[in-house]
Amino acid sequence: MAGRMIAKSTGSYFKDKCFSKRICKIVTGRWTTNKNRCLSTSPDCTNTPIGPIAHYDNLVHSGLLLEDSLQKAALCQLEKLHGEMARYTNLPLPLPETKENRKDNSFSDKVSKIYKPEQRVKTKESIKEQAQKEECDAEKDFAKPPPPRGYYIHGGVGTGKTMLMDMFYSHVKNPRKKRLHFNAFMLDVHRRIHRLKQSLPKRSSGELTMYDPIFPVAMEIGAETCLLCLDEFQVTDVASAMILKQLFESLFTCGVVMVATSNRPPEELYKNGLQRAAFVPFIDALKEHCCIVRLDTGLDYRKREMESAGKLYYISSELNAEVAVNTLFHELASRQNNETRPRVLRVQGRDVTLNRTCGTIADCTFQELCERPLGASDYLEIAHHFDTVFIRNVPRLTVALKDQARRLITLIDILYDQKVRVVVLAEAPLYRLFDGGPMSGEEERDRLMLDELGLTNEAGKRLTLFTAKEEIFALQRMLSRLTEMQTKQYWIHAGQRQRQI
Repeated sequence: MAGRMIAKSTGSYFKDKCFSKRICKIVTGRWTTNKNRCLSTSPDCTNTPIGPIAHYDNLVHSGLLLEDSLQKAALCQLEKLHGEMARYTNLPLPLPETKENRKDNSFSDKVSKIYKPEQRVKTKESIKEQAQKEECDAEKDFAKPPPPRGYYIHGGVGTGKTMLMDMFYSHVKNPRKKRLHFNAFMLDVHRRIHRLKQSLPKRSSGELTMYDPIFPVAMEIGAETCLLCLDEFQVTDVASAMILKQLFESLFTCGVVMVATSNRPPEELYKNGLQRAAFVPFIDALKEHCCIVRLDTGLDYRKREMESAGKLYYISSELNAEVAVNTLFHELASRQNNETRPRVLRVQGRDVTLNRTCGTIADCTFQELCERPLGASDYLEIAHHFDTVFIRNVPRLTVALKDQARRLITLIDILYDQKVRVVVLAEAPLYRLFDGGPMSGEEERDRLMLDELGLTNEAGKRLTLFTAKEEIFALQRMLSRLTEMQTKQYWIHAGQRQRQI
């Protein structure tokens, strides 16, 4: 009975049209308790000022936001870039104006002026010489002023980094702009690289050739946008780390301006990662083309007091917790006009099966989502198909479950970015979910192996296999986001976004 009342209470938020009209958009900031105004970072609301600073001041003056001096200082810097981007373009570049242009060879022909696979260069030196020659030729043909410097905003979880970037992005009067989560951006880059490699001519038997697809991919991105806003910039895998320097140097060469948010300062990106020495030069390139802004007040505004959307995080040891989750699922599923059944999603040529779905609701287990070898591309596909995801049987996240914890972090990051509703049934309370615990038997064996090989403790620290430090840092962000995802405003905002999609 209690579970049914909870479900009905949660469901009533979808029907409260008056409240939906009052709440336009949730903003990560320091909100007051006044709930009768439009909470928005977009320029859609009536009487919204034309610039990010004016909009921020209006929110403060209206009593919806308490002014934060560090947020205001960061936004002042973004305000300058806002004015520059209204007049800036990185053209001329080969810009595919329509889908039809992509179908013919016009875009490929233009890209081939810079990158010509048929030439089959064989050394890194010749690749650099070719790129430098083409760059010099381009400079002779097109004399353009240098692009404005972008911004890299870093700080602790819940300090308003994404809010400021989105506020800036929504007010920029430039049609050639793009805003992406960093995971989605890197997936797109890898897809483009794969597509380009597939289009290359086949090698002759015994022929040693080396192709460099990164610059043409960067040029393709530059042809589509001159402002790239990336949320949650992070580097957690060696594949991304090895291409970032060349990729972003090429993007900057193409005149792309980047604004990014991150929990890490540049110097700590990919810290302790494998082959980090090859990644370090990227940090210098980042500092050269982006102003570094630290936004860290020590406060997590997502933990502010906000009206709850009902009980959305259940602990399995609680009386009738699973019954309440089942009741909530049936209550939401009853509005779907669909049957409960398994669903197969096709992701990059692979089948990902979810055993229990109903319309736009997915009822999943931790084992389904985090113990299988799934990644960001799979979670993005789930977010595109479902507006509500149940995650059951979440265990305490020990060091021995680092891979599963990393997947859960990626999953929550993507669901939060895509404004997907989440209901959780876990073994422990939210802020006791992570328990470092002892090393597993496998990790103990690896530690003994290091000792036998005479490797120092410092060498062991450099191997991410032996430390959950990065996961602990990312878990703080995940727990903060899960806190906000239980609020009434988040659920209403999520519902509005889904209706727009």
